[in-house]
Amino acid sequence: MRTILISGASSGIGLNIAYRELKNGNRISIGIRDLVSIKGSIIDPNKWPKGKILINKYDALDKLTAEKWIKNTINNYGGFDSLINCSGVLSKIPFLYKNGDEEEILNTFNINFLAIWNLCRLSWEQLSQSNNGRIIVLVSMSGKRSKGDLAAYSSSKFALMSLCQTMKSKGWEENIRVTAICPGWVNTKMAEKISSLEKSKMTQPEDIAEICSTILKLPIQSVPFEIALNCNYEI
Repeated sequence: MRTILISGASSGIGLNIAYRELKNGNRISIGIRDLVSIKGSIIDPNKWPKGKILINKYDALDKLTAEKWIKNTINNYGGFDSLINCSGVLSKIPFLYKNGDEEEILNTFNINFLAIWNLCRLSWEQLSQSNNGRIIVLVSMSGKRSKGDLAAYSSSKFALMSLCQTMKSKGWEENIRVTAICPGWVNTKMAEKISSLEKSKMTQPEDIAEICSTILKLPIQSVPFEIALNCNYEI
């Protein structure tokens, strides 16, 4: 049984990952901004045995909430061995941004990059102590190539991919394995206004949950670092 921290579990991807891991018999500790958002959902704690799911207030822009989340998880579960980062925000700020766009650019980097860095940093000791730690990060194909003119978003994701590579190297001798999952369009709220691709032809949140489930089950010598998911043809 694994004990897993999941950020952004109120989103389509995080919600499905959390549900899948509960079904697999694991314990999960959820970090979300809106605690009411999961009421009545498939991961509503009232629908699961006591002690299987822990709900925590977490705001990617508030470092203190990350510290409290980790401390609460250790106090309730005794520790944890896995961290799955699903939090993120889309920005359409282009390369030729306008005066005044700087705030959104910084906000995008704070959520998509710095908050994840901080959460992984704070979790590192616990993951190392487990001797079989796992970090899974939902990056994006936008962290591998820049397509279109989403300069702020893509830059934040490239930075995140670089962080994953750094964590991979640092964690190797400490038996922490890192996986960067890089999907294109996923059928979530973020893609609801996309008209160029049918929703049924996008990657589905359930598919990403299946991939995460497999990664957590794999032996430490067989954990992939990078998984690119193509719903569009990519060069």
